[in-house]
Formats: sequence, C-alpha cells, structure tokens
Amino acid sequence: MAPQSSPFLSIVIPIYNEEENIPTLWARLDRVLAEHFATPERSWEVIFTDDGSRDRSLQLLIALAANEPRIQVVEFNRNYGQHSAIFGAFAEVRGRVIVTLDADLQNPPEEIPKLVAKVDEGYDVVGGWRQGRQDNDSFFRTMPSKIVNAVTRKTTGVVLHDYGCMLRAYSREVVDAMLLCKERSSFIPALANSFAKRITEVPVAHAERSAGTSKYGVWKLINLQFDLLTSFSLLPLQMLSVFGVVTAVFGFLLFLGLVIYRFLHPEGTAQGVFTLFAILFFFVGCQFIAFGLLGEYIGRIYQEVRDRPRYMVKKVHRAE
Repeated sequence: MAPQSSPFLSIVIPIYNEEENIPTLWARLDRVLAEHFATPERSWEVIFTDDGSRDRSLQLLIALAANEPRIQVVEFNRNYGQHSAIFGAFAEVRGRVIVTLDADLQNPPEEIPKLVAKVDEGYDVVGGWRQGRQDNDSFFRTMPSKIVNAVTRKTTGVVLHDYGCMLRAYSREVVDAMLLCKERSSFIPALANSFAKRITEVPVAHAERSAGTSKYGVWKLINLQFDLLTSFSLLPLQMLSVFGVVTAVFGFLLFLGLVIYRFLHPEGTAQGVFTLFAILFFFVGCQFIAFGLLGEYIGRIYQEVRDRPRYMVKKVHRAE
C-alpha cells in the first residue's frame, strides 16, 4: 500500500505515448530525488497520469509503481488532453509542494530543486523560463506559442516570459483551489495565477526531445488560444462592441460623404460601386468573425451546463 504520511513534494507527470522516454525519465528523476529529497522532512511522491496511451507506456508505468510505493499511476479510460491529465494527478497528490513536469525530457528533471527552493521562499506559483530554447519547429509552430504567451500575459495581468513551459511548481493551497474549478477548458498556468498571491519564474534549461514526437501541433495551439480568450477574459466581446461603434460611425460618415458627392457630381454616381462592394465584403467578413467569437462563448456555455466530468479514471495503480 502507499505510505500514509503526507510527503513534502509531489511530482505530476502526464504521459501520452512516451514509452521511449519513460526509462530515461525515471532514471534521471530518481537520481534528483535521491540527491535532494531523501530526508523524512523532504519526502516525495510521483504521480503519473496515463492519458490513454496506445503504446507500452502504461505497462512501463505500472511496472515502476509495482516496485516503488511512492509512485502512483492514474489510468484514464481514453485520451483527454494534457491539462485534464494534470488535473487527474492533482486529485491524488498529498504533498505540500506540487511540481508538474513533461515526459519528453525537454525540461530537465534536474531543474526541479531550483523551483522548489523558490516555493520555500514563500512563492505560491513558480514558472520555468526556458533558456536556450531548442526550437527546431517551423514558423507555424513557434509563432502560435509566442501568441499564446502574449495573450496569457494580457488576460491574466501577470507578466511572465514563458507560459508554455510545463515545468512549474505550485503550493498546495493553489492546487486545492484549482481543483474546486469545474470548467472543462482550463489552461493551468493561467488558472493558477487567479489564486496565487506571489508569483515568480526562474530560468531553466531546455533540451531537444530525445525520442517521440511533440503532442502540441499548430491546431492544438490554436485551440489553446481560443481557450485562453474565452475562458479567462471578456476582451473579445468588448472589442466587438468597440468595433461595432467605430463601424457605425464610419458608415454614417461614409453615407454623408456619398450623399454630398452625389449632389456635387451627379454624373459620377456609379464610379464608386466597386469600392462600396469592397467595403461591404470587408464588413461581412468582420460579421462572420464576430459570429465565430460569439459561437465560441456559447459553445463553452453549452459544454459547462451539460456538467460532464472532465475525465474518467479507469484505475489508480499503486504498489500492493
């Protein structure tokens, strides 16, 4: 059975098709824990969430848990996404400090003590700021990431350099507060800022993915962008209202201009037809964008009122 006393540190790692990385990940993480968190006052636990992996990831994790009572494996019945996987592990953590870590080893486990030290200083949220970032992706992969960071800074009002780094540390109070939030679309770094009094970030190393492929493509980053816009801010709706006022004023002035022009140049009334069509098509396009934004908000309201669970846990694996 799992130990009854509450550990000092809980490490949360979502897993999705990472069988090639799991052995190396655990070997490096085990060394870090043995070196920095080996005393009773600095005890630890690791919670892996298998987010519906289709390779041998779950079998490897269950084997780790069978040999180490401080490891738990939360098994989902299917894939729900990274942030749901983290929430699934948050529901099981018992530590005073909670660290989230990706399994791809791009954020080295060796950086964990650096984040924990900041929480010891009294910070509620400590973000990792990737240094020497290994970006082998195309412009269409890196630019959405930069946009996500910019939008998150704007919507949360908290200026951090790197919201995309999953190597982050949270106090237990912040994690407990996030668990009370039942909305389905949650971007954890932004949500945590809503409940944190002291927030900081520390530079952390960044490495190339050693094996496997990234689970965040361009389309997922676009979806994340809409989550941020519609889950944490009313700014898009407010911008639509301002745009509507500006458009109405512009349309009225254009109408006056056309009336005056017709009286002054009655022979040239047909010359501006194509210009008017161009203006019309522009504003029709803007209307469809507005309908799309409104649809995003309405769609999220629909998802919330159905009150479906964020994820389904098939089993929690622990050492017997």
